[in-house]
Amino acid sequence: MIVYLIRHGQSEANEKGIIQGHAEFPLSKLGEMQADFAGEALKDTHLDAIFTSDLGRARKTAEAIAARHPLEAVSWEQIREVGLGPLEGKTRNEMTVAFPDLKIDSLLTSGIEGAETVENITKRCAKVTEQLTAAYSGKKVALVSHGGFISIYLMYLIAGENWGELNRPFMIGNTGITKVEWRQNGQVKFHYVNQTAHLEREKDLKSSTVLY
Repeated sequence: MIVYLIRHGQSEANEKGIIQGHAEFPLSKLGEMQADFAGEALKDTHLDAIFTSDLGRARKTAEAIAARHPLEAVSWEQIREVGLGPLEGKTRNEMTVAFPDLKIDSLLTSGIEGAETVENITKRCAKVTEQLTAAYSGKKVALVSHGGFISIYLMYLIAGENWGELNRPFMIGNTGITKVEWRQNGQVKFHYVNQTAHLEREKDLKSSTVLY
């Protein structure tokens, strides 16, 4: 099985340095262009299914990809962004003022009350893997998701339930494409991570990476 993990295009919150989590923000104009370029980059790639986070910024990106294929983008809540509770909708400066004791080196695992727990994120990662391998063995699937969730999911594939104890080195840019292969012997191989060459073909359409 081959899985392409694609982060959504730049959102208006990304553009303004606002942390999103489950909060809804539309794609910026740059994000719409990035989504279109990602669709072009994948237009000749055979896909058996396209799944998208149920958040709008991912869905719009997935629709740009699906438009090049005889497929519909199917919403899948399991691949939505990590919930950040009271941090959502704030810039980092605003978070520092509101939560002066918060360690913001990793917002995704801050443990702040109201945010999604590491245990729940791990359960989602396990469900995604279980359902994909059960239904799409030997197939090619695109998952349009978010920078935080994708970076964690890659760590989960490496370290399983212990992913939260390790440094998470992956930086996932807007519409960055990651290709992961599940081999018949159960081994997982990363072909590439955060491929953004499609944003450089005509002009540089890359946007800054939000660090979670």
